[in-house]
Amino acid sequence: MIMEISKLYMSRCLELAGKGNGHVAPNPMVGAVIVHGGNIIGEGFHRYSGGSHAEVDAIASVRDTALLRSSTLYVNLEPCSHYGKTPPCAELIIQKKIPCVVIACLDPYPEVAGRGVSMLRSAGVEVIMGVMEREAIDLNRFFITAHTARRPYIILKWAQSEDGFIDRKRNDVSERPVVFSTPVTRMMVHKLRSEVQAVMVGTNTAILDNPSLTVRYWSGKSPTRILIDCDLRVPENYHLLDDTQRTFVFTKHNFKDARRRDPDKKNVKYIKIDDSANMLNYIATNLYKENIHSLLVEGGARLHRSFIEEGLWDEIIVETAPVRIKEGVKPASFYIHDGVQLVDRQIIPSGGAFGKRHSVVERYIRRKV
Repeated sequence: MIMEISKLYMSRCLELAGKGNGHVAPNPMVGAVIVHGGNIIGEGFHRYSGGSHAEVDAIASVRDTALLRSSTLYVNLEPCSHYGKTPPCAELIIQKKIPCVVIACLDPYPEVAGRGVSMLRSAGVEVIMGVMEREAIDLNRFFITAHTARRPYIILKWAQSEDGFIDRKRNDVSERPVVFSTPVTRMMVHKLRSEVQAVMVGTNTAILDNPSLTVRYWSGKSPTRILIDCDLRVPENYHLLDDTQRTFVFTKHNFKDARRRDPDKKNVKYIKIDDSANMLNYIATNLYKENIHSLLVEGGARLHRSFIEEGLWDEIIVETAPVRIKEGVKPASFYIHDGVQLVDRQIIPSGGAFGKRHSVVERYIRRKV
């Protein structure tokens, strides 16, 4: 019974945390609830980078602060223990003499990483760990992956026909790609773009599709665009190089040669790939250094295949449209096993795009074992 009640309060923390903007910014989403005598007397969440942390927000919302001395604070991420943009939350909890804190998961950020729990316990605060830990980790998977693996959380996304092709075979941009998305699934893709910090394509996809990789069918900020163009084959007049959005181009050319083609562009940054390094790991490490914690890889099949073969992915989203094209380009393949789980399957009405037949969107998670 006690555990079920704890889960109920922690569920509320996760609900509050979801109101924050941590998925877009390189910050965690955190919610906090303060309970006294079975009643919630305070709630809070981290709204934006530099703003009050969830614990501070929750404590400030309590009308009778004398009750804090006999209350329990629930929070989905370990309270911070260092001075950053705000003072340490663990220190505030100790000052307010809150006797018990229930935490879903530890904060992997190097300046916290268990220190918050140690600070609380050293001050005599009872700390209970692990309530709804998996759910808390899933909520902050971008933040946690970045600080444990030192790379972005990587999502591979593609659309395919029901007979297993992602496109017809095309030679240049004049041949239009097969359209698998409906108005609803197109909005879903643009919503996903708005939730990540960066979106990537490879050279062939850029040349054949000339994508913008911006958010247009959803409300939100466009992510940083990432282009892998080892030999600088993508024409300078293409959308990805239009200088309207922050764009990183990873290339094997040196900086001076790369900048010579775009000397006046301020938002396009060329990054030389180290020939001695594994290319995808090198790119992922550089994105982490740029404070990018989440990456959506939209294509193409060769790039997806490389990420899968390297084991460098966390999530795969596959949209299957109810059409058959009989031949074309095959998508990357992956296998369902103990470490890969289907966690969501949505049936999306076509809205007339494919008659009365529906699209299917499946989401797979690669669990760390």
